[in-house]
Amino acid sequence: MEQLTRRQQQVLDIIRAHIGDTGYPPTRADIARELGFKSANAAEEHLKALARKGAIEIIPGASRGIRLPERAGIPIVGRVAAGSPILAQEHIEDYCELPQEFFRPRADYFLTVQGDSMIDVGIFDGDLLAVHSTPVANNGEIVVARVDDEVTVKRLHRTSSKHLLELLPENPDYDPIRVDLREQQFAIEGLSVGVLRRSL
Repeated sequence: MEQLTRRQQQVLDIIRAHIGDTGYPPTRADIARELGFKSANAAEEHLKALARKGAIEIIPGASRGIRLPERAGIPIVGRVAAGSPILAQEHIEDYCELPQEFFRPRADYFLTVQGDSMIDVGIFDGDLLAVHSTPVANNGEIVVARVDDEVTVKRLHRTSSKHLLELLPENPDYDPIRVDLREQQFAIEGLSVGVLRRSL
């Protein structure tokens, strides 16, 4: 896919988010409203540019006639910028040609592991962590979590207090991350379902 301008990336992110939230693409009017355009025609121009660059497919004659092209395999996500969605286009470095169903539950993306805080469970720096997107996880599961604006991979530990939880490393050199839900933003982004090691 050709490089996108900042505005084209914003339009693509809106399309992805709308499909993720509602199951169907936005209308031109939805996009125009979201970006503060005066008319849907401005959105149409950006959609045509995205289609030319291969980022979307336009289905003529339909108000929601926008489709994201199928990509082969599972997206590989690199470093996640603070506060931005994990699957934002700029984070996707490549695709791994494995079927999602290779993992159970299915893997929605691979996250490139950074650091050695989980080495005692065989998750090393540079590994690809297979992640199933879900906002829920059981106590003791390894999760991809967002604390305020930072994304981390740790073992979830719910405490006896409904306001406090811990994200536990699997390396004695690291301390647990204590999260106070009254003061910090917290979200589970996904569940670890496997690891691939890049060849040395």
